[in-house]
Amino acid sequence: MNIEELLIDFELQSVSGEQINTRDLSKKSALLIVVTCNHCPYALAYWDRIIKLAKTYEDDNMSTIAICGNNTETHPGDSFENMQMLSKKFNLPFQYLHDPSQKVIKQLGAERTPEVFLFNKDRQLVYKGSIDDNWENANAVMRAHLEDAIEYCLDSSEIDHPETPAVGCSIKWLPENMSV
Repeated sequence: MNIEELLIDFELQSVSGEQINTRDLSKKSALLIVVTCNHCPYALAYWDRIIKLAKTYEDDNMSTIAICGNNTETHPGDSFENMQMLSKKFNLPFQYLHDPSQKVIKQLGAERTPEVFLFNKDRQLVYKGSIDDNWENANAVMRAHLEDAIEYCLDSSEIDHPETPAVGCSIKWLPENMSV
């Protein structure tokens, strides 16, 4: 991972119908982007943990957004309409964005769902990878990779492990993006 990698501004439609631009979140001390989806068992297992982290660190000036960019031709469960239903089901406290062209998730270098990207106040990538070390059981987590990274980021400290392998389903690429 290139730790100097800067977030590229983008604008995507949220399940709320709003267009969300990263500039709208520029005043925050940290930005967490979660590349996820509606159908993957790994992604589904992590929704509650992501919501908890977002709520916990919102008061510490961290924004959270989630992005789904899977190919809906091959995986209709990840359609915009199904994203809206999932958002309501989990009562998401953050924006869930649709990336139908896959441009943003490709720029991020996403490979799996879920995969997280944490940016500091200067919008430099400081952590990418997994949320923790146990997707199946939140009570058995031994290493909370993302939470540790958030703590370090908000304290403006260097993160011990800036990258961990993401565990989850592969991104369902459009045919034109298959070379990723």
